[in-house]
Amino acid sequence: MAYDLEEQEQLASLKAWWDKYGNAATWVLIAALASYSGYTYWKYHQRDQSAQASALYGELQAAVEAKDNAKALRAASDMESKFGGTAYAPMAALVAAKSAFDANDLKSAKAQLQWAADNGAAEFKAIAKIRLAGVLLDEKAYPDALKTLEGDLPAQFASAVADRKGDILAAQNKLVEARAAYKAALDAADKKNPGRQLIQMKLEAVGGAA
Repeated sequence: MAYDLEEQEQLASLKAWWDKYGNAATWVLIAALASYSGYTYWKYHQRDQSAQASALYGELQAAVEAKDNAKALRAASDMESKFGGTAYAPMAALVAAKSAFDANDLKSAKAQLQWAADNGAAEFKAIAKIRLAGVLLDEKAYPDALKTLEGDLPAQFASAVADRKGDILAAQNKLVEARAAYKAALDAADKKNPGRQLIQMKLEAVGGAA
């Protein structure tokens, strides 16, 4: 005999188990393999997306260094449409906004900052909102500038937000509110922050004191 009695019993038990559970086990195995394959593809896709976004960000930086604002804006637009879910996208929007601002293309600068404010992580949102409020301040769009700074922002930006509010209020000659904003900015600023001296000068310029 090819198998002894014990081996035949084991085979019989295995066959009985397979007849009862084999189909379900197969589906579980297929599901597990599909899940693993999906995870592996997702990880590969993430790495591929990040690599492509990094290369495009490099092109954007090169365009900025060459002072080619049109090319910088195209690169930022491509980044936002193709790789909007990566961390490179809001960074690209901020860099492109600076390029546009330097080229006196305020419409594009505001559009890029608004994109970062709408789509970036909390820190990017805060930076974009503060800068956008600054552009609107330059345009004397004071109510819009103040509205841009509304909402919850990370605590580490409290001083910068209050400082920008002070600038907007001072530009409207609302000196009492400007003093309050600058005082809040000074109180929220880190003691080692070199920007404290500038805030202090602004506060004194509107008749306040630390």
